[in-house]
Amino acid sequence: MTGRHAGVQLPLFSARSTSSWGIGELPDLEPLADWLAAAGFDRLLLLPIGTMGAGETSPYSAASTMAIDPFYIAIDRVEDFVRAGGLDAWPAHAREHVEAARRSRRIAYDAVRGAKHAALDLAFARFLAEEWGHLTTRAADLAAFIARERWWLDDYALFQALEGMWPGVSWRDWPAPVRDRDAQTLDEGRRHLWREILKQQYWQWIADAQWQGCHRAARARGVSLIGDLPFVASQQSAEVWARPHEFLLDVSLGVPPDAFSATGQDWGLPTYNWQAIAATDYAWIRQRARRMAALYDGVRIDHLVGFFRTYGRPRGGAPFFNPAHERQQIAQGEAILRIFLETRSALVGEDLGVVPDFVRAVMAHLDVPGCKVLRWERAWDLPGQPFIETAEYPPVSAALTGTHDTEPLALWWEVIDAEEREALTALPALRARGIRDPTLPWNDALRDAMLEIAYTAGSRDLFLPLQDVFGWRDRINTPGTVRPENWSWTLPWPVDRLNSVTEALERAEFCRTLSGATGRRR
Repeated sequence: MTGRHAGVQLPLFSARSTSSWGIGELPDLEPLADWLAAAGFDRLLLLPIGTMGAGETSPYSAASTMAIDPFYIAIDRVEDFVRAGGLDAWPAHAREHVEAARRSRRIAYDAVRGAKHAALDLAFARFLAEEWGHLTTRAADLAAFIARERWWLDDYALFQALEGMWPGVSWRDWPAPVRDRDAQTLDEGRRHLWREILKQQYWQWIADAQWQGCHRAARARGVSLIGDLPFVASQQSAEVWARPHEFLLDVSLGVPPDAFSATGQDWGLPTYNWQAIAATDYAWIRQRARRMAALYDGVRIDHLVGFFRTYGRPRGGAPFFNPAHERQQIAQGEAILRIFLETRSALVGEDLGVVPDFVRAVMAHLDVPGCKVLRWERAWDLPGQPFIETAEYPPVSAALTGTHDTEPLALWWEVIDAEEREALTALPALRARGIRDPTLPWNDALRDAMLEIAYTAGSRDLFLPLQDVFGWRDRINTPGTVRPENWSWTLPWPVDRLNSVTEALERAEFCRTLSGATGRRR
């Protein structure tokens, strides 16, 4: 994966097909890869796909950083569901829930999750009776998967089963022997909950098979899948329950005040106890790197600065950085980056916001690209704070027109003030493309000129939010808000029809031409 690359940023949940149940599903990556390849893209940057807790919609609040959320499974391709009669065997009211989810303009998470879990329950019941109980070849395949993935799957499946016993209750409030992982109590729990544990393992087996299939299909089309490593798991997760001493459970993760927030941010996630983690030689970090390398061709490391130093807000106390001293922070960050580099995955470090100079120095030393988001790449210390020409971005970097947390270009152009527009239209590269008037309303010519200067970036990596490719105004997420629009946007067309949509074909031709002209074509 060397050379110059062009990629698209898109959450899997946004990529629905004509057959999916109201949300983008794992096999939907195959027709999406067809369109990406036709458009000259050789990378797809996904958001995290880990299992989320009930009621959650943010992929960064996952209940597991290892598992694949079962609601990404394509039910119609689950052999046991089909053999159990499929959707046609369901009562009318149950089928209507599926159809309602399909008709919804946005993702109806509760409806999708409820329908898919019911279908997967049915599929597992059939598997248990017809396959597992008869020691079939498929039963042996599941047993082999369980044995191979035991290093993360055991804790995950047990935790999911235990949650079913105390729904809605934090594991910190479970009975003490279960909370504290008393070995005898857990053994008894495994015997008592064997069926639910096996079901969770079965669901992950099905998800893994579908993932590996779509991954092979994408690779065959020359498209690499880049995963997004969430910085930490939710407190209500198997990983935190299994190693509570490696977290400061009463210290909330966040970031300090900066130019974008006078109060900083509190993400409500647990904070790492780096001293305890270092004592294990970063064992869990190594496990996460191993799992990401097994799933993806490359990794975007979310909140990279947090692996150097974590900003925590204790209850009733003053916020603090851990580790506290710069020398320790440098040593820790470099050690963790080297763990990910050892997997030989392509890396991109999310180094946005307030980032100490030493973080980027370590990244440069290790040849790890950081992010160059066009709207923030300015000479901030010069009069007028001019935008930096994209061609001047360093090769070891990833150029982006936006992220899942920013407005698409179309919306950004409409909300920035006159001074910022003037600074942007002063870019020689834009002026050379006829964009000189800062009062210009957003239009296709402006969209294409912005894409052209993105493609000409000196960065060897380029990732474009799909909304910017088309010039749409739809957001994935608005940080600091909790609302139905967040994490629920879907494409206006099914991904298996992209190659028959005139607008999508035109965009593919445009991007393919730019890839060839800028050396980003495979």
